[in-house]
Amino acid sequence: MGEVLFYHLTSAPLEASLPELLTRSLQRGWRCVVRAGNAARLRAVDDMLWTYDDASFLPHGTAEMGHADAQPIYLTTGGENPGGASILMLVDGARVDVAEVPEYDRICLIFNGNEPDSLTNARADWLAVKGAGAKGKYWAQDDGRWIQKAET
Repeated sequence: MGEVLFYHLTSAPLEASLPELLTRSLQRGWRCVVRAGNAARLRAVDDMLWTYDDASFLPHGTAEMGHADAQPIYLTTGGENPGGASILMLVDGARVDVAEVPEYDRICLIFNGNEPDSLTNARADWLAVKGAGAKGKYWAQDDGRWIQKAET
């Protein structure tokens, strides 16, 4: 069974944190699905992955771009995983579904701690993960580093 990692953004925004997490995943040879809460946010994530660094980009695509099963990072608002990714990253309002935990090695919920709704939803998702008996870890930013604060 996989684990759910909660990443609480407090000092660096999603635009800085998501590329870092995706880069580390790709360096380990992992394929990733990034699921956003709505189509507008998905487009913003798509744009950001092309432009976050002038010297590089993160290879990614969507169903509309074609070759979905060949994408190392697949962007979606739905539940599909055409390339058999082992990592699911949930951003911008996407929520943890405990039924998906066995389908992935890791599910990463990345949420903004400065947005009350995001914080409330992350707390509810933590309780759902804990209630389902799934393994969960809570990480918070601290001066540019991730510090583990809790574990289910």
